[in-house]
Amino acid sequence: MFAGIGIVVLLVMVFGGYIIAGGNIGVILHALPIEMTIIGGAAIGATLAGNSAAELKALAGGLAKVFKGPQYGKQDFLDTIFLVSKLMKMLRVDGPVAVEPHIEDPKSSAIFAEYPKLLKDDTLVHLICDTLRLVVVSSGTLDPRAVEDVMDNSIKTHHHHALAPANNLQTLADALPALGIVAAVLGVVKTMASIDQPPAILGAMIGSALVGTFLGVLLSYGFAGPFANRAKQVIEADSAIYQVVKQIIIASLHGHPLPLVIEAARSGIQHSNQPAFADVFDGMRGR
Repeated sequence: MFAGIGIVVLLVMVFGGYIIAGGNIGVILHALPIEMTIIGGAAIGATLAGNSAAELKALAGGLAKVFKGPQYGKQDFLDTIFLVSKLMKMLRVDGPVAVEPHIEDPKSSAIFAEYPKLLKDDTLVHLICDTLRLVVVSSGTLDPRAVEDVMDNSIKTHHHHALAPANNLQTLADALPALGIVAAVLGVVKTMASIDQPPAILGAMIGSALVGTFLGVLLSYGFAGPFANRAKQVIEADSAIYQVVKQIIIASLHGHPLPLVIEAARSGIQHSNQPAFADVFDGMRGR
């Protein structure tokens, strides 16, 4: 919602201010289609040339995140705590044999089925199941610090790939001012080829050429740059859920008491999504 509002405010303030100052909007509107074709076409071409099909698909997903916002809310973090805690309790009380069917086929697991939204996140499911599989096959002899290292590496790898759309958007933002200059230079070349024209015509042609520089800067700092920053914020917010998984598993493997396990899980969640300690504790006691 705020992304849409921001775009409207940006356009109204920039072009409204220009008109109020006495600027002729007709000059910009006249040059806009050609300049946008050059700048936009060059930007699309460069993006296609510099990315694979998978990265382009991820880039589209990154743009969608700008407008949709974070995927996970407070209830999802609470559900993650409950899900992983149930599995760890089963592992501790009933042993590896009891938990093995759930981690080998999570889509058929009654425990995972209670949290259908989390089950759709393949990264989260694999993080849980792959880690617990290590614990199961080792018969509980693994050093919790070694398990933590493995989980950290898995989360780091995922986060690196998850940030690719934001990085690509930032690369595009960095390139747009230069592409605007390209469009402006072409406009100047066209103007110089018509140097024998009257000053009024030459002035209009130079004005149209400068629209290219203006659009390149506007698209960079008004759109692509803020979009890249927002996409990064959303990705960072959603990635906190994997840290919750790690904290519960590692704290449980260390044999910490339940209140400490809860606090370890809550500590990495930003305040807007952080469930109250009582909500987590009461929910876990009832499960």
